[in-house]
Amino acid sequence: MSDLPTLPVTFRPGRTRAVLLTAGVVIFVVISGVSLLLEQLGPGERLSFVVTGALSFWVLAQLARVKVVADDSGVTVVNIASRRHLDWAEILRVNLRPGDAWVFLDLSDGTSLPALGIQPGIARERAIADARALRTLVEARSLRDPEQDQG
Repeated sequence: MSDLPTLPVTFRPGRTRAVLLTAGVVIFVVISGVSLLLEQLGPGERLSFVVTGALSFWVLAQLARVKVVADDSGVTVVNIASRRHLDWAEILRVNLRPGDAWVFLDLSDGTSLPALGIQPGIARERAIADARALRTLVEARSLRDPEQDQG
């Protein structure tokens, strides 16, 4: 299984992340700059412009923080507002079907967990390769775990 990525490995939408963070910085700089250029604004109004720009940047940074981290202990899925660690045995299948906005992990408890760290939005080929790599890791780890339990 030489196709297996070396652990730990982090999957994240690099281009999407770059676009979101760049847009956040530009929005912050433009809104803050406008607050400084408008001479009729008082200090409180200027501050509200800067806070609005900072809040816009923070929202875009939260959207950019999504990732999937695979290590020896399992997989950690970091989505926009949540973080969840899964043991390898909890993941039954990695799905990225045509038309899906991101990967879904089918779990042993019967639920499905979206993994926004692998999404085909801007870089479709990269997302497909990442989904395959994660699927290969899940299959390899789920096959290996029962052998370790018997030993």
